[in-house]
Amino acid sequence: MRILFLVQGEGRGHLTQAIALRQILQKTNHEVVAALVGTAVDRNIPSFFTEQIQAPVHHFNAPQIIYSTQGKGMHLMRTLTALITGLPRYIGALRHLHKTITEIQPDLIISFYETYGGIYNVIFRSKIPMICVAHQYLLLHPSFTFPDKNRLNRMLINLNSKATSWLSAQRLALSFRRFETLQNLKMEVVPPLLRREVTQLIPTTGDFLLVYMTHHSLSREIIAWHQEHPEVKLHCFWDNANAANVLNYDETLTFHRIDSAKYLNMLSSCKALVTTAGFESVCEAMYLGKPVMMVPVPNHFEQQCNAIDGVISGAGIRSDKFNLSLLLSYLPHHKDQSEKFKNWYKNGEAMFVEQIEKFSPEPTLTGPSGQLEVTR
Repeated sequence: MRILFLVQGEGRGHLTQAIALRQILQKTNHEVVAALVGTAVDRNIPSFFTEQIQAPVHHFNAPQIIYSTQGKGMHLMRTLTALITGLPRYIGALRHLHKTITEIQPDLIISFYETYGGIYNVIFRSKIPMICVAHQYLLLHPSFTFPDKNRLNRMLINLNSKATSWLSAQRLALSFRRFETLQNLKMEVVPPLLRREVTQLIPTTGDFLLVYMTHHSLSREIIAWHQEHPEVKLHCFWDNANAANVLNYDETLTFHRIDSAKYLNMLSSCKALVTTAGFESVCEAMYLGKPVMMVPVPNHFEQQCNAIDGVISGAGIRSDKFNLSLLLSYLPHHKDQSEKFKNWYKNGEAMFVEQIEKFSPEPTLTGPSGQLEVTR
């Protein structure tokens, strides 16, 4: 099959999922003919994606989420304002998207939670089937456990998930663990998509805690805790563009600019991970058998959901603050779930191939010679 990827370029999660699925498809001789990535005007597609996707990459302008300058989650009013003012540009991007897809003529589109996915289906009524892949689709499942008193946030995120997958042929909901299939929602719950680099790591237990933060302003909480506990060795990854690649705060606290390969190597050798509850980060830690302390960013509903689901799935503990003392107290009681998680993960390759090949063009005998050809 000739498959086109439609990828939301916000953050690293959907990009790494696309790379992982491309690695699976490569084994089955299906071809990813192009990757169309939606990003904000002032943002570039990360180099690791263009290097590892092994297909032509096309960029188009997509609505962006604007976060608080203090790392306190999405700034709703600024995000809505940017959406309204950029509407003409986004309409133009949608037309460009349609033109590119029409020229490529893939057999199947796989959308990784790209905002334009459902809108494209509704406006252009494409006959090319679309499969939508994301962890966010799991939040549509009636068995999912949500934070208390968050009905509005639950409604909004599920409305967005439905909008990204309007008229899609199938939803594949990535999950830490098994859930039942929901035919009425065209939803199949599947294991996470992890890059081959993660599965090839050999974990060891080092003498340091690893911290991954989505906004460098959160480092203030880490520093405050560190000053009370300077004997605990910490390595932290942050997005501070104004800092050196490696910043040695003192002998036991080091900050690193985000580097995918370096981060994975340190994850494989740390004692435990402290993270803002991004789905991919927790999955990687669970695969490597690393206990996790999940600290959702305030007002980030999806991360709050991930933290609750992560605790239920045995990843570790959650907290409202970067109080690493809670993690140190928890470590002796942690039950390693890596084998259980790996057994679930190992089902993924066959499940993804099965779901994708449901939409393979049927082979028919055509032409005067009776030669077998694939036609739609």
